Amino acid sequence: MSIALPPRFDITRPEIERVVAAFYEAVRAHPTLGPVFAVHVDDWPAHVAKVADFWANSILHERVYDGSPMAAHVKAKNVRPGMFSTWLDLFDNVLRAELRPDQAAAWSALAHRIGRSLRAGVVERDTLPGGVPKLR
Repeated sequence: MSIALPPRFDITRPEIERVVAAFYEAVRAHPTLGPVFAVHVDDWPAHVAKVADFWANSILHERVYDGSPMAAHVKAKNVRPGMFSTWLDLFDNVLRAELRPDQAAAWSALAHRIGRSLRAGVVERDTLPGGVPKLR
């Protein structure tokens, strides 16, 4: 029997879903991020639901997400170094607009940790020190 872990911070599943939906509305309208996502997402409701499951898994410890964000972002092949900071800035703006300050701060800290990991796995794995691309 496994022990249920408490949520990382005080938030509900509907709040997570609201934030994720608002974030992807902002992404779709964003001049840089919108086209990157549009190449890969043809069913926005399904994508939003899957990402909400990811966050519910990460924050609430629900076991509803099945996937690998790292593999998905590596496979995309159009993710560039500056996109992670743009993504996180946009996400932080949505968090501040949609949540209480304590919730926004806690989720932002988690998103930034995950963002650093994704950036390292997706972008930095193909670069040498100083951002010089590796020759293949």
